Amino acid sequence: MRAETIRFRHRCPDRGLLALGLDCDPAVPGGRLFDRQGDTWALDLPRPAPSTLHRIEYRLRHQGVAEDLLLLDEANPSHVRTVFGERSVLELPGYRSPAWLGATAHPGHLTPLVLPSETPDPVPVTMWEPHGFGPGDPLPLLLAHDGPEYDRLAALTHYSGALIAGGVLPPHRVLLAHPVLRDAWYSGSPQYLRTISGAGLARIRQLYAVRSPIVVMGASLGGLTALLVGLVGDPAIGGVFAQSGSFFQVRTDPMEVGFRYFPRIVDRVRAILHARHTDHPLRVGLTCGVLEENAPNNAAMATALERAGHRVSHAEVPDLHNYTAWRDALDPHLTAVLLDLWT
Repeated sequence: MRAETIRFRHRCPDRGLLALGLDCDPAVPGGRLFDRQGDTWALDLPRPAPSTLHRIEYRLRHQGVAEDLLLLDEANPSHVRTVFGERSVLELPGYRSPAWLGATAHPGHLTPLVLPSETPDPVPVTMWEPHGFGPGDPLPLLLAHDGPEYDRLAALTHYSGALIAGGVLPPHRVLLAHPVLRDAWYSGSPQYLRTISGAGLARIRQLYAVRSPIVVMGASLGGLTALLVGLVGDPAIGGVFAQSGSFFQVRTDPMEVGFRYFPRIVDRVRAILHARHTDHPLRVGLTCGVLEENAPNNAAMATALERAGHRVSHAEVPDLHNYTAWRDALDPHLTAVLLDLWT
């Protein structure tokens, strides 16, 4: 691998392979088609600046006579689980996984629950509670949209347990919200927002002693939803943490116009961007990949929220739209929001 390029090499003597491509996030710079050199296929990508990209998740697209396949790179033993299945991953010089990932975590246990809801379908959630505490102990609460995915792919409850064990964060609970009808619920659904901020959280406060303020978090459409839940105005909610938020605008997101709920999201986002005052200031943390197509909208949202009177931190990170990127940004960025509100 030369300093100025990232070099992929794939040996395949199969003459039935007509073309080989790199299947990865479109924000990764460079071409996608390999050149054939005998039995070896080669692709060189321009090396991104270290400040923009530390990792590349990818598969190899085999285009054959009989079928096309998306396969892991057998020459690369490094793999990562994603919401769309396993991927090969190339970690570039300078990348480091978070220290808390290998730290001993305060143990906890999970309790499945169902929230009373206005939506036609039930809203299931799972409560993580640290061992040594019971429902009657008043603890802060972190509510995570796409909660099971955050836990499985971004180790969210391990993050909480590790930072509790290390004395960085106070003992707290994590409520993992399940995305049953994700597109419908996480696109500004009035019924879903009222469920979470109204009867849903009221039910949680009946079952558990919650020490305010509550922090709501999510990524992508979940990041949008976390912000919308926070802006409903429930006085118990004091913070929002949104990663790669899908803050769609007509001008900047024409590629999303075919999404069924695009108009509703645009209306919700426009109202936030135009707000000049808030009666319920929130502590808001935003993170987004430097090269993501969502990056300009996240920057615009940070400016608008701060102008309206919210306390905002906004960070662009050297990764893309994936759970590992969101995991790696939890500390220090989510940590800062939680410390500001809970200590």
